[in-house]
Amino acid sequence: MNRALPLTALALIVIGALGLIAIGGLTRPQFRSNGEQIYFTATSQRGSLITADMGMGPMVGMMACANCHGPDGRGGRVRMMMGSFVAPDIRYKTLTAAEHAEGEEHPPYTDETIKRAITQGIDPAGKPLDWPMPRWTMTEADLEDLLAFLKTLD
Repeated sequence: MNRALPLTALALIVIGALGLIAIGGLTRPQFRSNGEQIYFTATSQRGSLITADMGMGPMVGMMACANCHGPDGRGGRVRMMMGSFVAPDIRYKTLTAAEHAEGEEHPPYTDETIKRAITQGIDPAGKPLDWPMPRWTMTEADLEDLLAFLKTLD
């Protein structure tokens, strides 16, 4: 097993926790929708459990989509203790476009393949996404709300 993987996963957890502190501060922010809250905090307004798994077992509340993909979904370089990686642009218009970033060779995403990427870490061509992408577990209703929020990112 790659020894850097556990350290990198730990770094992402710390980044996630720091991001939640920065987003939340001392007061809980108000979100316009459940999907927006899930994107920024990995918590549901319904109270349903949302977990992320990076290969070390499920984690709760340690990171959220925005920690890597940014508040606008555009992604970019994410720095951590042991290096960095590039989080992709996950705005709906980018994911569903016929043209992709250099090195990405797969059909455009659909609503179903976006949900599969979030929950199973599989791209539209059936290939695994890069390792920093957690496999998220959430209810179907929460997943639909998150997808609806991704469609608002521009």
